[in-house]
Amino acid sequence: MTSSAPVARTGMVPVDDTALAVTDTRGPGRPLVYLNGSYADHRPWRPVIAELGAGWRHITFDERARGRSGRSADYSFEACLTDIDAVLAATGVERPLLVGWSYGAALAVHWADRNPDRALAVVAVDGAIPYGLTGEEGRERIRRLFRRMRPLLPLVRPFGMAARMSADQHADINIEANEVNAAIGPVLDRLTCPVRYVLATGASLGGGQEEMERMRAALDPALARNPRLAVSAKVASNHSQVLRKDFRAVADAVREAAAAHEPGAG
Repeated sequence: MTSSAPVARTGMVPVDDTALAVTDTRGPGRPLVYLNGSYADHRPWRPVIAELGAGWRHITFDERARGRSGRSADYSFEACLTDIDAVLAATGVERPLLVGWSYGAALAVHWADRNPDRALAVVAVDGAIPYGLTGEEGRERIRRLFRRMRPLLPLVRPFGMAARMSADQHADINIEANEVNAAIGPVLDRLTCPVRYVLATGASLGGGQEEMERMRAALDPALARNPRLAVSAKVASNHSQVLRKDFRAVADAVREAAAAHEPGAG
């Protein structure tokens, strides 16, 4: 049964050459830090937060040039990891349960790998999978996609589906994300905290059904090697719709990951 909706407090957290818009419900339960998709703001998490309710402490933030956060000279993956540290320091959270979607899932497992004594658990929503478009052919495919999308980016930006960046900067982030994911296998092998995956099964923009199935199948060897990793659910929606249509599965994965950390858990 869902608790009453949490009430949030918002503020700006300075980091490097910018400031991040952070929302913290200050709830009484475990702190959940939500990490967004590549170009999304915090809004897609609202159904998950409402489903989990006010018993948890929900912390969301907009990455650089997303949502209400400021622009920056650095949009790299490493900068995004720095931003997690800044948000944790500002909110006083020592042991977060990280909930990441897509790009955010990769950030979550990398942060957990670098901070094994602090990461409580990770929920990875259709991300942090050892698969990516790499090499010059892959990079050019990504650049072509964002060149085609250039006229649409300003139109979808108000809905949290694009950042305040150029099409080329969008492409650069996507290229780096593919390279990070392609090389993520050793990170998954080293993780010592519980990790629960929610995997979408539908086709997505930029990848047909067959390619998406190959991507998700690439997770199987990592699941076999590290018993701390498990799939909590496979859902019917696609990558873009998973938080909106299958938020209950994501909330269940959060509960499962938190329970897996409890003393005596398997």
